[in-house]
Amino acid sequence: MAGMANHGTILFGHGSRDPLWRLPIEAVARRMQELQPGARVQCAYLELTIPDLATAADTLVAQGCRSITVLPMFLGTGRHAREDLPVLLARLREHYPSVHFIQQPAIGEMASVIDLMAQEALRQYS
Repeated sequence: MAGMANHGTILFGHGSRDPLWRLPIEAVARRMQELQPGARVQCAYLELTIPDLATAADTLVAQGCRSITVLPMFLGTGRHAREDLPVLLARLREHYPSVHFIQQPAIGEMASVIDLMAQEALRQYS
């Protein structure tokens, strides 16, 4: 539990003009907090939606986080996760040299997520 107090997670999405687009990402953040009360989690978006990555990181650092994992909420590692996100993380590392920032692979490339999506897709046969 002590390590969790110093660690935060940012769920990083693309963003959209449609305000409903963000609801699934926010649902993941809420579920994380239900599963692990006290979890420090923020949502952040590349464009068109607030907060941005820097604002989410500022919030977590202000809460005492010294390690922050950024989880791209994309099905695959496209240009945003491969090119844009590392640039944003480099700026954060420069701004917060004492904070450890970790970039995870796109959530859609994780084996457990691929398995869950396949199971959901196969439900049509049951």
